[in-house]
Amino acid sequence: MRIILDTDPGVDDALAIMYLAAQEDAEIVAVGSVHGNVPAPVGALNALRVLELVGLTPPVTVGAARPLAQPLQTAEFVHGDDGLGGHAGPPPTGSVAPGSAAEQLVRLARAHPGELTLLALGPLTNIALAVILEPELPSLLRSVVIMGGAVNVPGNITPYADANFFHDPEAADLVFDSGFPDLTLVGLDATEQARVNGEWLAALNSVDSPRARFASRLLDHYGQFYSHMFGEVTCTLHDPLAAAIMLDQNLASYREIPLGVELTGTHTRGQVVSDRRMISSDDHIPATAGAGRVPVKVAEKVDVPRFLDQMFKSLQG
Repeated sequence: MRIILDTDPGVDDALAIMYLAAQEDAEIVAVGSVHGNVPAPVGALNALRVLELVGLTPPVTVGAARPLAQPLQTAEFVHGDDGLGGHAGPPPTGSVAPGSAAEQLVRLARAHPGELTLLALGPLTNIALAVILEPELPSLLRSVVIMGGAVNVPGNITPYADANFFHDPEAADLVFDSGFPDLTLVGLDATEQARVNGEWLAALNSVDSPRARFASRLLDHYGQFYSHMFGEVTCTLHDPLAAAIMLDQNLASYREIPLGVELTGTHTRGQVVSDRRMISSDDHIPATAGAGRVPVKVAEKVDVPRFLDQMFKSLQG
């Protein structure tokens, strides 16, 4: 699978890159950074650092510096001041490529129609901008996998919204409205199941390889944040699960449903909205969010043991 990665590294984004690098059937063609866990320029440098660690050299472009319609917010309180839990280290040897992430996505999709899969791990600002630049983008991509949203579970930044969609609700709603024919949403419904425990983390910490040592340092920082919340040694592998499902959709079960994103609610901005009422089109019921849109494949039940086994092997190096 040939992949364009849109990301905001970020600890779990870095782990997702490491996961993809270990898969024989995955080729990262290009990477675009986006605001989210850290500012977009910081994310681009972190992507370069992790790619260099795993021996990959795709072009990395800097993407959107801010959301479409709200102030920038980032999450260093989760991922550390450098986005990598204080373990970013020296600057990467490579440098970012010219142009923006949205322009790169459009250019590659036009050059390779039907060949590329987009994996979006951060706010969807770059994807929305790319659709504005090229309205035919949905037909040019092979498929799209998005890590974001909370359909039937609570959010993680507000009671209703996950971090990625909350950081740019307008972009997320625009993407859902764009008509991508093969779009999989790996939201908190799925990723909150992908939680490792202290035994798993200790086993990884005992592996003596550059990848495992780096991953353990990231997870030590990440685990401190999660362990404070849950009262036990743990952390959740949001982005790596999305990467794994992209490569193997049999890791999860799905519900197909049109979706929208709440843009104006005082308490619910960024919430994923779906209409699951048992009504027909002639019931004279007002249209709701998602009406008339292409259904999205929403990941629900995950084969967690199989995923965690794959994840562990990918980080062993």
